[in-house]
Amino acid sequence: MSFVTIGHLTKRFGGHTAVDDISFAVPEGSTLALLGPSGCGKTTILRCLAGLETPDAGHITIGGTSVFDAARRTDLMPEKRGLGIVFQSYAVWPHMTVAENVAFPLKVRGMGAAERLARASAMLDTVGLKGFENRSATLVSGGQQQRIALARALVHEPRLVLFDEALSNLDAQLREQMRLELRLLQERLGFTAIYVTHDQAEAFGLADTVVLMNQGRIETAGPARAVFARPASAFVARFFGLNVLEGRIIGPVAGTDHVDVALNDRFHIRGVAGPGLDRTPGQPALACVRKESLRAGRAPIGQPGVIEAVSFQGVAEEYILSVHGIALRATQPSAGFQRGDAVHVGMEPDDWIILP
Repeated sequence: MSFVTIGHLTKRFGGHTAVDDISFAVPEGSTLALLGPSGCGKTTILRCLAGLETPDAGHITIGGTSVFDAARRTDLMPEKRGLGIVFQSYAVWPHMTVAENVAFPLKVRGMGAAERLARASAMLDTVGLKGFENRSATLVSGGQQQRIALARALVHEPRLVLFDEALSNLDAQLREQMRLELRLLQERLGFTAIYVTHDQAEAFGLADTVVLMNQGRIETAGPARAVFARPASAFVARFFGLNVLEGRIIGPVAGTDHVDVALNDRFHIRGVAGPGLDRTPGQPALACVRKESLRAGRAPIGQPGVIEAVSFQGVAEEYILSVHGIALRATQPSAGFQRGDAVHVGMEPDDWIILP
């Protein structure tokens, strides 16, 4: 059953519509990621969920309780919504110890000092900060401050936790570690989670469902693997870093869901027809392929090309390839190619997605 339901949510700031008639649901115990570029509306949705912004229209239900309904003029205060929030800035209070920071939500709820400090200590143990109770909250590392913020969000045992770019201030290695630990912690404690992020790796690493936002509206939504595997529009393909090339339909391949596309007079490819594609010969189309799906090699297999640029990335290299005058980006295990090297570029029809 859905634990969080958002229906026809709209939020305006003056003449700007930040969130435009958004609807989605989150099953209990699952994780949803609101993904998208800056200004797409994802943080505004989170703030509306938390009660920090008042929407102009729509309704929000959390755990079967209506927390906002524009038509019925329902608008519960943030502390009445039974949720926890982890902010990007950590927001630890410098005049408090680690334990006092974590226990603060319990103090607001009127819990006695001994009980709240005991529960704060237990939650610090859960997030790997046992023994930090009496330290100053500002005399610990950024990663430890993030754990303090997480413990504070969880100490009152909320059934819903909201994360607003919560890992973006951590270094890359610590972000990867925290992603795995958050998955394990959620499975252990059983809370429902909604993440706001612009980081694709974070969204796919944490979420069961991904909602990709674009200018206040949902561009695509679905299971994380499906959203990643089959971009539904040119915006989605570009956001996920695919090569997106203009071409024209040559025609459908009989008995299949493939179409042939001419990128220019010499470079023709075959790919999977995307949703809404007009397969009539001559119609314009966009041919999309992931960098990781292209393979540059010495063997004469595939299309002839030339290495135009090389970026060494340790275990991998990224290339800009010129294939019949078309620039393609490819990423593969390091092969030692240099600028100007002649190669052949392998590609499979199922790796190409053809969009309107």
